[in-house]
Amino acid sequence: MDRASDDVGELDGLEASDEVGPAPLPWRRRTALEMLVSGLIGLYASFVLSVEALALAADRDATLGCDLTSVISCSTVALSDQASLLGFPNAFLGIAAESVVITVAVATLGGVLFPRWFMLTAQAVYTAGLAFAYWLFVEAYVHIGAVCPWCLLVTVTTTLVWAGLTRLNVRDGHLRLPGTDPAAVRRFLDAGNDWFLTAAVLVLLVAAVVLKYGPSLLG
Repeated sequence: MDRASDDVGELDGLEASDEVGPAPLPWRRRTALEMLVSGLIGLYASFVLSVEALALAADRDATLGCDLTSVISCSTVALSDQASLLGFPNAFLGIAAESVVITVAVATLGGVLFPRWFMLTAQAVYTAGLAFAYWLFVEAYVHIGAVCPWCLLVTVTTTLVWAGLTRLNVRDGHLRLPGTDPAAVRRFLDAGNDWFLTAAVLVLLVAAVVLKYGPSLLG
């Protein structure tokens, strides 16, 4: 308990311009809050997908609540081989991953500083999760030919959580970007400029869906 209090005190005393050590507590809390909200939304979406997967396991002809059009069809995606790549619904992995992220985000909000090995492990695992989410998006986009709104929401929240986790690890010096000036990178992050990069990725994601399906999204 004393150590946690000391960590909070140390973080409160840091300025955003410091080039060594963890980010100031208000900055960390903003990032942790983004991760928490995104993780909770992703957890809910994963839970819905899990329930729908169980419904389809009981009746492959079941109509799901998000089967709105020939293109917007969760059941089409859920019945594909890609939706159960490891032999069980991918959504179960989402529930596990988001639960861990939420725990990390809550602890970070409280001023907890995790060791470098833990944060880098979380970074590696969640980067694999991000790659998996985008692989599933590409599979649905190119091969399955249908949009699952809940799956798309998971892709968005996974992107936001990964961006927040990466922001923390880079800003705290756990993760170093080759060929960059650490001080310049920290100033870039302190100013919130990385948010524009994250927003650009999400805009491209949505634009790709609209460009491919267009009016067919409506009927």
